[in-house]
Amino acid sequence: MIGVLVTFTQTEKYDRSALAKIAGELRGPFEGMAGLRLKSFMLDEDGVRARNFYVWDDEDKARSFFTDELVDKVAGIYGVRPQIEYLDIVGIVDNSGT
Repeated sequence: MIGVLVTFTQTEKYDRSALAKIAGELRGPFEGMAGLRLKSFMLDEDGVRARNFYVWDDEDKARSFFTDELVDKVAGIYGVRPQIEYLDIVGIVDNSGT
């Protein structure tokens, strides 16, 4: 498994309700996406960083998803280009089934 942390950093605080609206509007295409286990939309405590975290089954699928075209598209949505970090998941606890 591989995790991908996508960070959008602004100088001004993000509006939480605007980010929640974005999350709701963008949720659909990710539901049932092949190879994607989890995607979360997050806002840091200071409000200047919106972060999206993905858990993928396969590194190739994760890396092929984040094309230059996609990065340009999300930069338009969030107002800044994101920083993308690929993380090797060495263990996970999933309590969603309990």
